[in-house]
Amino acid sequence: MLGDVETRSVSPVFVGRADELAVLTDALGRAAGQEPQALLIAGEAGVGKTRLIEEFVAEATRDGAAVAVGGCVEIGAEGLPFAPFSTALRALRRRLPEELAAAAAGQEDELARILPELGETPRGPHDEESTHRLFELTARLLERLAADRTVVLVLEDLHWADTSTRHLLAYLFRTLTGGRLVLVATYRADDIHRRHPLRPLLAELDRLRTVQRVELPRFNRAEVRRQVVGILSSQPDESFVDTVFDRSDGNAFFVEELVASAGNGCRTGLTESLRDLLLVRVEVLPEAAQRVVRIVAEGGSTVEYPLLLAVSRLTEDELLDALRAAVGANILLATSDGDGYRFRHSLVREAVSDDLLPGERARVNRRYAEALEADDTLVRAEERIIRLASYWYCAGDAAKALPTALDASVAARRRHAYSEQLSLLERALDLWDSTPDDVRDALRPAEYTDAYPPCGCDPSTPLQLLDLLAEATVAARLGGERERALKHTKVALRSLEGATADLDLLRAAWFWTERSRLVASLARGNGWEELGTAQALVKGLPPSQIHAEVLVRAAGWGMLHNPGPDNLAAAERAAEYARMVGAAETELNARITVGSLLTDAGDAEAGFAELHAVKDRAAALGLTGLAGRAYINLSSQLESHGQSREALDVAVAGVELVGRSRLLDTEAWVRGNMAETLYSLGRWEEAAEAARRTLQVGQSAAPRGSAHARLSYLALARGELAEAAGQLAAAHRCFGNHDLQPQHRIPLYRLAVGVAAGEGRLADVRAELATAVGNGFPLGHHRYAWPLLLAAATAEADARGLPAADAGRAGTVDLIRSAARRLATPYPLWRAHAEYVRAELLRAEGTDAAADWTAVEAAVRPLDRPYLLSRVRHRLGEALLASGGDRDHATALLREAHAEAERLGARLLREDLALLAQRARIPLTAPAPDPDRPVPDSDPAEALGLTSRERDVLRLVAAGLSNRRIAEELFISPKTASVHVSNILAKLGVSGRVEAAALTHRLRLFPPGP
Repeated sequence: MLGDVETRSVSPVFVGRADELAVLTDALGRAAGQEPQALLIAGEAGVGKTRLIEEFVAEATRDGAAVAVGGCVEIGAEGLPFAPFSTALRALRRRLPEELAAAAAGQEDELARILPELGETPRGPHDEESTHRLFELTARLLERLAADRTVVLVLEDLHWADTSTRHLLAYLFRTLTGGRLVLVATYRADDIHRRHPLRPLLAELDRLRTVQRVELPRFNRAEVRRQVVGILSSQPDESFVDTVFDRSDGNAFFVEELVASAGNGCRTGLTESLRDLLLVRVEVLPEAAQRVVRIVAEGGSTVEYPLLLAVSRLTEDELLDALRAAVGANILLATSDGDGYRFRHSLVREAVSDDLLPGERARVNRRYAEALEADDTLVRAEERIIRLASYWYCAGDAAKALPTALDASVAARRRHAYSEQLSLLERALDLWDSTPDDVRDALRPAEYTDAYPPCGCDPSTPLQLLDLLAEATVAARLGGERERALKHTKVALRSLEGATADLDLLRAAWFWTERSRLVASLARGNGWEELGTAQALVKGLPPSQIHAEVLVRAAGWGMLHNPGPDNLAAAERAAEYARMVGAAETELNARITVGSLLTDAGDAEAGFAELHAVKDRAAALGLTGLAGRAYINLSSQLESHGQSREALDVAVAGVELVGRSRLLDTEAWVRGNMAETLYSLGRWEEAAEAARRTLQVGQSAAPRGSAHARLSYLALARGELAEAAGQLAAAHRCFGNHDLQPQHRIPLYRLAVGVAAGEGRLADVRAELATAVGNGFPLGHHRYAWPLLLAAATAEADARGLPAADAGRAGTVDLIRSAARRLATPYPLWRAHAEYVRAELLRAEGTDAAADWTAVEAAVRPLDRPYLLSRVRHRLGEALLASGGDRDHATALLREAHAEAERLGARLLREDLALLAQRARIPLTAPAPDPDRPVPDSDPAEALGLTSRERDVLRLVAAGLSNRRIAEELFISPKTASVHVSNILAKLGVSGRVEAAALTHRLRLFPPGP
């Protein structure tokens, strides 16, 4: 009955999993409707994940889908960067060569980091955006491939995934929004212990509603029986089924092994452990086959046939006989492309590998390494150096392992696989002391370091441990491992303590500068103390690239935190030093800071000229990141100057440039500036779209926080107070509480003032203003301070006549005036704001006149600020009507303001204008009425739908009376008063009594008493 079990231990019948397969096929159907699908298949080792995937792949293929399968490769501790994606994309390239070439057109060099067949991998740039840029290109490639056909991408064994693969998979799960794409990943659930690196990714994906999790349970007895029947092709003895079920506990792979063991003459209960069970069929193979199986176990997840032939040292006939025996026993399988062999199940490979003696394992790995060194065509080029590093390391040969680990780190860096680069560099650090001196002395920094400045070192100087620590620091920072980066800087600085040589002082300054960036990003401080130490170390030293880098970072820090003449001098000195040592990139970076500080100081012409020059020069040199920074600062400074149309042109050009290079955070900053400018120009729908796009592309917290702030400004202007408060809270979450720069802090105060004023919380308005003024407005930040003072002054003016607001008004008005006197007004835009604040303060004191508002309107009119102008015209029209001035002029002003408020969707301004016009009997939209036809009087309270009794109640609510007092005044019951108050709040569309009172006074529904 068991005669053919040796050649067939897998059931030809697909047992169970009907529900799970239905979930996968349903996802296939949804994807066909342009709805991308993402699924995670989880289950313990041997439970049947691979078999389920095989059935699904067959189903998808029958439906005409293009299917590609890639497996994560377990090779050493570092893994092979992007291994499953490289394999899957290679399969798609074979299946759809023309389509993939079209989808990758124009970005082949960057995509070659994942699929080397596309071309040569370019050198750099290496920055925080490099990896995100690569991920964005990969996502777009898949979306284009899946635009017209269903594409199924399967990534197996995610528990072995390298860090870069995990990050790319998370990015795709979050961002894929179009195309007929099904993305499936499998992993061993029983391997995911508490500290497994896959666990954080799984937790993140659990929060995404777009990702389905499919858990594979073990088989029940009936399913085990069907599996055994399928394997044996006959009905088994029920006691045998019971034994297999009890021993396997429903694990599909263990069922196969138990049945196979019985078929080989072993009684089912022979093995006392899982390891013995997995090894029992290996041990009955011929000796040569056993030896080949052990060699394959150490080669990695898959071993190429030519490599196996070289390592086994058998003749080709002997090797084929051994492989035939192992394949016939269902221990090894030929790979789908026919290039090599792998274990049918990884559990068997692990058991065989664990069964090797330590010396045996080292000898096998040495053979692999020697074979690869002798012939570099035995494996794919992109895999060779990584595998060579792993083989030499496992062989225990430090003299070979250190150089190959460093070579592999360079290869990982070129693929933007910074986490894998870091692991390899840390392996090199571990190997450093055990490596012979002559081997270390033969290594050169230029071959293995990229981010660490040369410090003027002689190129012939041997590589030093500090060089590796510096490279590991940058790799950790770029890979998001900031704690590990901080650890490496600590080790380096400890070794440099007490150093007096110029070169060591420069090295120490470099590490302190890195620590400055790290402590700021980790919320351990603002980084200034570390930068101060770095500046002290380079003081008095000859010019160098590091000296220039320290100065430009210090100047940049000062520009963002406390701008002033000292920062400008530091930036100019940094540019001079960089020019002297030929560091073009550092020089241009310094000049961006110089240009920005010049503009902040009031020398706009010189500042703009410098920023334009740097922008053009950086773009010509291909330094897109630097050009992007120039676009950010230039568009921001133009907006600050009031040149919004020019600022918009610069921002559009900047988005086009950095968008082509997928500099996502840089694009986010430029788009954020674009949103601010579009808001100023009254193009609010476009501003909202730019802010939302900023949230989509921004990877860092700061540009996302700025986008939320822009959306809060829009909501506030439209009268959507709940939305404004929500966006403000989101901005606060992005910025956090550490190192909040004035350019972010002051706008958040302004928004908090606006929300509080809209909700009638005048005490909170005053508190926010006092805190903001107490923190100060540094030089160049008038552009953020004037809108804050204006919002606070407007809130005080709107609250005039509200009894509860009288106390404290004089002090607040004095505070605003005092702060305004200290603010710069270098450009017409801010001189107009100064006039506007002055007029609002007079209105708060009840002493404003039409002449005051005429001056404000004249100052704002040329500025191309339609919303600001509409608000000013509202006040001027109101003042003209109150003073009995030119009624025709007032009518024209109110009509223009109302039409603009309608266009913008500024609800509160539109309502205020409508009520003012109604009181003054001015038609806003209709032609002027016939003079012979009298205009009926209109009551604004009646226009709001208030009854006579409700008007009486509202008057008392506005005076601050409680329900009981209102009842006493009107001779009604407190319950009736409460009902009236509830009805009034509903008709006014407000949430409470304070907000109702504020609205009443703002709209002047009732004339002031004597």
